[in-house]
Amino acid sequence: MNTDGFRVIMLGYKRNPAPVGEFSVKDECDLTLIGYLAFLDPPKESVKSALAHLKRDGITVKILTGDNEAVTRAVGLQVGLNVDTVYTGSDLEGKTPAELKQMVETCNIFVKLSPEWKTKIIQLLQANGHVVGYMGDGINDAPAMKTADVSISVDTAVDIAKESADVILLHKDLGVLEQGVRIGRKVFANTMKYIKITLSSNFGNIFSILIASSFLPFLPMLPLQLLILDLLYGTSCLSIPFDDVAEPYLETPRSWSTKKLPKFMFYFGPTSSIFDVLTFALLFFVVCPGITGGHFASLNPAGQASFIALFHTGWFIESLWTQELVIHALRDEHLPFIRQRAATAVIVSTIGAAILGTLLPYSGVARLLQFGVMPMSYLLIVGGLLIGYILLTTVVKHYYLRDEKFLV
Repeated sequence: MNTDGFRVIMLGYKRNPAPVGEFSVKDECDLTLIGYLAFLDPPKESVKSALAHLKRDGITVKILTGDNEAVTRAVGLQVGLNVDTVYTGSDLEGKTPAELKQMVETCNIFVKLSPEWKTKIIQLLQANGHVVGYMGDGINDAPAMKTADVSISVDTAVDIAKESADVILLHKDLGVLEQGVRIGRKVFANTMKYIKITLSSNFGNIFSILIASSFLPFLPMLPLQLLILDLLYGTSCLSIPFDDVAEPYLETPRSWSTKKLPKFMFYFGPTSSIFDVLTFALLFFVVCPGITGGHFASLNPAGQASFIALFHTGWFIESLWTQELVIHALRDEHLPFIRQRAATAVIVSTIGAAILGTLLPYSGVARLLQFGVMPMSYLLIVGGLLIGYILLTTVVKHYYLRDEKFLV
């Protein structure tokens, strides 16, 4: 019956036992067997699929129980776990630390465990570099729950288990955990998108300003215009938490680290600066002279003021569009809008912010912001620069991903 998953209690009686109050283990002899009580606690129908999903997401499920081997094997087979290797608490006794570390890696089912051994196994897994979650609902589970990185319980558990838990499930379903893992990874991926994209974009802008300040006889953009630029970009970034995340990101456990941020910045920050410098050259030598009727040095003060206003406006528009499109270019390793698309909220917010910023020089606040009126043909130049920027970024992503598994 154990091998069928039943927990079994034998029932027996004895005539003329010791007086009431004097019962002891010694009285447990010469009993007449009258039958058995068999308890079956079948796993939920959803467990097998939930375990398969957890395995797909890189999460290994191990059973640490005080039950006997036969019952645990039966339950393991029903839910699709590998039961070829099962260790008992006595199997672990007397082993060296190195042997124990190997045993906890190769085996997923441990039976007849004391609370101390449950805790020890968790510590061994942590020493092997794993992040360990432990799910329990009894008094004996409390020490292991306190040791685990994440402790999980249910609302019907004993008080000490619920007090030790980081997460309390209101529904006894592993599928809830699996959904929580994927939601957490989506939040993490979108957080890294914002941090990496914003850092590289800002680094590129600072680099561009340094280059422009070294050669231009005026500031490439006024402080107020930079603030408006950052306000539009920052507002559009509020949609990033609602962005979709590619399946490979959700199926792989990842840890928080800032070690690769500088590498990301130095790859993609200067990429945007290349097109900023091209924009500076086109504005200074072609676009602005064509509108004002001469090069900057040959103009009178009024003409130079108009030249500067046009230059500021031209770079404002180009910089805003590149900052918004970099979100689409760097959110995924594939070519944006063709092989990968952001969520609708991200598309609307980023393109909407770029259009709004483009319209500012033609609105009533243009004079307040000291913008000039650019010809509509300039927008075609910006479009060409953006296409080149996306293509170059795609090439840079290819080289960046030669040594990295993920882009963000």
